[in-house]
Amino acid sequence: MSQQGYVAAPPYSQAQPGMGGYQGGFGAGPAQPLYGHYGGQPQQFTAPTTGMMKSPVSPAAGLPPPPVSSQYNPNIQQNGAHPQRYPAPPAASPAYGQPPQPAYNSMASQAPPPAQQLTNQMSAMNLGNYAPPPAMGQPQMPTQMSPPQSPPATMSMGGPPMAGPAMAGQQMAGPPMAGMGRPFAGAPPPGPGGFQQPGPGGPGPLGYPQQAGPFGGPMAGPQPGMPGAFPGAPGGLAGPPQQKLSADSIPSITQVIEEDQGKQGGQVYSTNTRGQVPPLVTTDFSVQDQGNASPRFMRCTTYTLPCTADLAKQCQVPLATIIKPFASLPKNETPLYIVNHGETGPIRCNRCKAYMCPYMQFLDGGRRYQCSFCSCVNEVPAPYFQHLDHMGRRVDFYERPELSLGSYEFAATLEYCKNNKPPNPPAYIFMIDVSYNNIKSGLVKLICEELKTLLENLPREEGMESSAIKVGFVTYNKVLHFYNVKSALAQPQMMVVSDTAEMFLPLLDGFLVNYQESRAVIYNLLDQIPDMFADTNESETVFAPVIQAGVEAFKAAECSGKLFIFQSSMPTAEAPGKLKNRDDKKLVNTEKEKTLFQPQKGVYEQLSKDCVAQGCCVDLFLFPSQYMDLATMGDVPSHTGGSVYKYNNFQVETDGEHFLRDLRKDVQKSIGFDAIMRVRTSTGFRATDFFGAIHMNNTTDVEMAAIDCDKAVTVELKHDDTLSEESGALMQCALLYTTISGQRRLRIHNLSLNCSSQLMELYKSCETDSLVNFFAKSAYRAMLNQPLKNVREILVNQTAHMLACYRKNCASPSAASQLILPSAMKVLPVYMNSLMKSAPLVGSTELSTDDRAHQRLSVTSMGVEDTQLLLYPRLIPLHNMDVSSEALPAPVRCSEEGLTDSGMFLLENGHSMFLWLGQASPPDLIQSIFNVPSLGHLQGHMCALPEVDTPLSKKVRSIINGLLEKRPNSMKLQIVRQRDKPEMFFRQFLVEDKGLHGGASYMDFLTYVHREIRQLLT
Repeated sequence: MSQQGYVAAPPYSQAQPGMGGYQGGFGAGPAQPLYGHYGGQPQQFTAPTTGMMKSPVSPAAGLPPPPVSSQYNPNIQQNGAHPQRYPAPPAASPAYGQPPQPAYNSMASQAPPPAQQLTNQMSAMNLGNYAPPPAMGQPQMPTQMSPPQSPPATMSMGGPPMAGPAMAGQQMAGPPMAGMGRPFAGAPPPGPGGFQQPGPGGPGPLGYPQQAGPFGGPMAGPQPGMPGAFPGAPGGLAGPPQQKLSADSIPSITQVIEEDQGKQGGQVYSTNTRGQVPPLVTTDFSVQDQGNASPRFMRCTTYTLPCTADLAKQCQVPLATIIKPFASLPKNETPLYIVNHGETGPIRCNRCKAYMCPYMQFLDGGRRYQCSFCSCVNEVPAPYFQHLDHMGRRVDFYERPELSLGSYEFAATLEYCKNNKPPNPPAYIFMIDVSYNNIKSGLVKLICEELKTLLENLPREEGMESSAIKVGFVTYNKVLHFYNVKSALAQPQMMVVSDTAEMFLPLLDGFLVNYQESRAVIYNLLDQIPDMFADTNESETVFAPVIQAGVEAFKAAECSGKLFIFQSSMPTAEAPGKLKNRDDKKLVNTEKEKTLFQPQKGVYEQLSKDCVAQGCCVDLFLFPSQYMDLATMGDVPSHTGGSVYKYNNFQVETDGEHFLRDLRKDVQKSIGFDAIMRVRTSTGFRATDFFGAIHMNNTTDVEMAAIDCDKAVTVELKHDDTLSEESGALMQCALLYTTISGQRRLRIHNLSLNCSSQLMELYKSCETDSLVNFFAKSAYRAMLNQPLKNVREILVNQTAHMLACYRKNCASPSAASQLILPSAMKVLPVYMNSLMKSAPLVGSTELSTDDRAHQRLSVTSMGVEDTQLLLYPRLIPLHNMDVSSEALPAPVRCSEEGLTDSGMFLLENGHSMFLWLGQASPPDLIQSIFNVPSLGHLQGHMCALPEVDTPLSKKVRSIINGLLEKRPNSMKLQIVRQRDKPEMFFRQFLVEDKGLHGGASYMDFLTYVHREIRQLLT
């Protein structure tokens, strides 16, 4: 079936020289990438030399050059036995004007066809026959599929044909396709299995030096005569001016989101079809569970798996599922049913231990069932027996959630509990740093005041009057103070532990109490704490002993729970886990940059293990005024299902409300403790790698001290055999956990996918948002083991590879100058470019190491909707909206082009929020929002809008409050005026534009990727 994808011709009829936007970013590839896709080794492409090439002069300007000799090694093994390897590219490239290199006949001189309008070539698509498989001599390219819903659009974006042989045979050979393997080997040591560092190539003739300004140094503007060319390209080579490609002609995320919302918004999505692609995460829909887990719980990078490992290796589309076991459901969806089989416990397969689910086949009149995961035939226990109807289905099919639904819970029996006894309800311990900084800033007083009301709202089981969660309090600086708040006491008692090297709990009774019973004593304590330490001069703190104290408290109480730690500085006092400043800007953009993000080993590593074993989750609230080594301090939270919140240079007036919103959400969110998760799959593939705020003791059990409604685990899948088209692929995620009332439960999510031996089917059912979640997590893990330059390079290579494979195997033949993208992936380049410009992956000395480490850790446990928003912020115009309408105004493209001088725009990405005011904003607009006559009268540091009694003000405030409510994190509103200094900070979120700290614009990146694709296909 040859199918046209989304077609975009490059903006210029020539390939542009040099991608200045990424200097080292796209340089020589790793010498011998040893990370093979699916255990197989990467296929062999001989790499072109990097740098600038002069190819033989074309026969006539404007005509295609002579046929190119295949650049691929003809010797390709399709059976996955031989990896394809790339030889190391020569270090330098031939100088311009040196003897031509016959191997690189350029496609550059071929003029693209005249620009056609956006046409939907439905009639031209002949959907019957597949493109023939490539001959053995050609490299097998990865394939992609467009989504089943929409026919791919075709668009030619060519400028006018070039006049004259300006740059006839010029072509920039991009980096070799380094490693077509999966993007990053999972946290391996940087040896075999990890990314190999690029080896020094043989000395080649001298050529253009790499362009400066990678993700880093300054980037030159467009060259004269090459509108929008890659910055840093040698200007002298420019041909005559060309028609500039307009942003409207390239794929737009806002448009894709709007179309999906228009098509599926407000509708009911039923999960009764195998391998069905759900609506986008941004679409507003409701789910009816009819046998597969809701997409709120599980999403996949593709809903059609390739049948063989070879196909998977060929197309390079990562196979993964993103599981959010505790996702919140909207009020109109049914909460999960709880199935209780009494003493016998859940029904499970004897061989593979999968739980009873809709995929099990009943045989023999209902006396036996065949497990669809491992095919083992099991006896049905007598109490569970039920007759079958004429369809072979049990008569009680609809009465049993485990037979008819994709998600449900089982009540767990004692054999699923620690030491075979029922668990105690969990506890929350609030641990407040009372050193000089926190007292002086007013933070301690703020926390104590808030806890009085917050503890009234601890999470509780449906139908219970009060929460079963117990609470405890610790304050600390160099020593720890524990408080006895037993309800029988008139006054709280304080006990001090000053030996931080040997942490112990000084009291058993009265430390963890029921809040309702001890309310008076707790109030008393919260009133006293700020006064008790008001005159402190102690500025040093400890940190590891604080976590240790929490673990000891939970051990003594035989329960799991969560620590809320409020800390303002790096722990420098003499104690285990003492840290020293290791921030070194000189390491940025060097091989050693990765060490800045690696946590310091030793005490904290052991502490993570102790926490997970006890079910102790750590949430960290940081209030730094300087470097804190967040990479190390955030290590325990990021392995225990916890979160790290950070408020730089905290001031109660401007940041207080922002911090309290986070604290309230954090204390009240739904959560399970002492959890262990397993992902079972039907035969032919399995879960091989896991990303999240998790701990792994072995290769299959995902352990989490706690997991809440915002945490997701991304699971990579690999083939270990051939999959069958007819039986498809099944997954079952089982999560064993303790509820907030102390019950042990099993939460089960089942999902069935299609399998196909046609790559077109795979590309059709891809989900870009899930792919990007996987790429972000694997790139952020890989940066611990290798230079950022390699990581960025692999992201580009894999993007080009996936798209080239689609072009080669799925799209109908068309001119090389056209860029053809699968419908389901047409906006993948926007996200990938945004990911490469994200703080962790940009080597810039202007960004704080802690901020970069913080984003790296946050993304690890994000779900699909959170990574989508982070990498493509919403930019909402507010100046011309209908005040009476309920709906949110439609977002515009995240680029400077979307802004207008007289406009007012709200930008949010789930972590930051800006209200941008154009310098020509009409005075009545400013008056109705801020109650001041003009922009000039605005106060500098406003962090909330004044309550003005005008329809516009009410509407804007309700939009902002609605977003703050909806997102997992609070966002601090920052008001910026056009051309003010703080506007620079706002601009780095306009991800379609050139990066503030380096990185290409979307347009330039698309051109670069297109050139890489053409190079792969020549």
